Amino acid sequence: PPPSLPSLYSYRMVSVEEIRRAQRAEGPATVLAIGTATPPNAVDQSTYPDYYFRITNSEHKTELKEKFTRM
Repeated sequence: PPPSLPSLYSYRMVSVEEIRRAQRAEGPATVLAIGTATPPNAVDQSTYPDYYFRITNSEHKTELKEKFTRM
């Protein structure tokens, strides 16, 4: 191999536990992430069809609204 590339034998094996430990958050950051998961403008799914058809001025399309509610 070229001198600028390290030899494959110079790398050490990394255990699965080390990888998981490196990916896991610790401390207050974990709690803050949970607290910010829901945006302030979230719309409840059970009322979303009414909301959507109201803001798009499509309340007269009752058949489509019923189908959208079933989905």
